[in-house]
Amino acid sequence: MEDTFSNLETYGYIGLFLYSLGGGFVALVGAGILSFMGKMDLTLSISIAFVANAIGDVMLFYMARYQKSMMMENLKKHRRKLALAHVMMKKNGSWIILIQKFIYGIKTLIPIAIGLTKYDFKKFAILNVLSAGVWALAFGLGSYYSGGILIEGVKLVSGKPWIAPIILIIFGGALWLYMSHATKKR
Repeated sequence: MEDTFSNLETYGYIGLFLYSLGGGFVALVGAGILSFMGKMDLTLSISIAFVANAIGDVMLFYMARYQKSMMMENLKKHRRKLALAHVMMKKNGSWIILIQKFIYGIKTLIPIAIGLTKYDFKKFAILNVLSAGVWALAFGLGSYYSGGILIEGVKLVSGKPWIAPIILIIFGGALWLYMSHATKKR
């Protein structure tokens, strides 16, 4: 177990950066819990996740704007989700840049959808940096301050391993139902 913590202290920040490029919050929650345990630095973890998340969405925007044919080729299977992202963008305006950081399933599609439009890059970059800061602080501080509860939850699940698949099935099913309903032809 000590080897695991030693590896996390050594390579955890690199993993956090790479995982946060794609907008994943699980690594940031893990870093928050490890910071609670004294194995990682909370400020450094939040800063790394913030920078990586901001860079990741700007890269998606840039690729959608200037590599449109390559992006569309890879998004053929996700056309309905991309259309949902466009609808959400029109409905919520610039707020969608903040909101998308917290919605699993569309958080990588929104910057792509925005990049495919004529949305101003500078405006997107500023709003994206602000929303990445809110995202990193919310998940970083939230997981740090609820670290004790989360550790107890992990202990409960490790003692009763049948709980984890049930939780994953419920969460995955709810997400699938939402995406099916939201992208259904009308």
